[in-house]
Amino acid sequence: MVRAAPLLALLVPLVVYDAVADGLPRIPTEWDLALLSVVILPATFALVWLALPYRRALEGRRLLAVLVLFALVTVALELADLDIAANFAKFATVAIAGWWFLGFFEAVSWVVLVALLIVPVDIFSVAQGPMKIIVEEQPQVFDVLSVAFPVPGEHSSAQLGLPDILFFALFLAAAERFGLRTGWTWIAMVVSFGLTLFSTVYFDVAGLPALPLLSAGFVVANADLLWRSWRARSG
Repeated sequence: MVRAAPLLALLVPLVVYDAVADGLPRIPTEWDLALLSVVILPATFALVWLALPYRRALEGRRLLAVLVLFALVTVALELADLDIAANFAKFATVAIAGWWFLGFFEAVSWVVLVALLIVPVDIFSVAQGPMKIIVEEQPQVFDVLSVAFPVPGEHSSAQLGLPDILFFALFLAAAERFGLRTGWTWIAMVVSFGLTLFSTVYFDVAGLPALPLLSAGFVVANADLLWRSWRARSG
């Protein structure tokens, strides 16, 4: 059964926070990091965990239809300049896309392979590739290609790229589908985003790749189970 009440209980205060964040008192950067890493990011990504029953109920073409619907809603909200609603719709769209892509994975080993392959790709993209150019020269484009997490008391936000959210949803759904540790996977991946955010501020850079730590979180949380699965298939 879909956990609609907990979803709404999380979604409503998150929407309210987004609406009032820039009017809140400014706080030290360390407290900004703590708020985002310990409260806002976990609460937001808890929505993905709580919504996992939707993936099971809407597999295949029905899930694709829902994905297209959410994408159209996101575009409409963007065009209407309803930024907060568009931000959450975008988040949902990309999470659903991650669930849909999981349908092409026949074994957990495929997920692990992807988790390994995306690490160098993301590092290159952020360090020298297209994402670096977009962040530094076309920040308005990055706004479209990311989800914002507002900083209290400022007209700015922490941002995660759409691939970060897509692979979070894909890995979490994979953990559930293949009998891995869904809870620990969620915790490890949320912590990975917090560490990436902290590192970005600590090293005073425009952005750091989030997928390396995200992939590590997925693999480390399930390392022994993945090893047993690999041995069973190869033996």
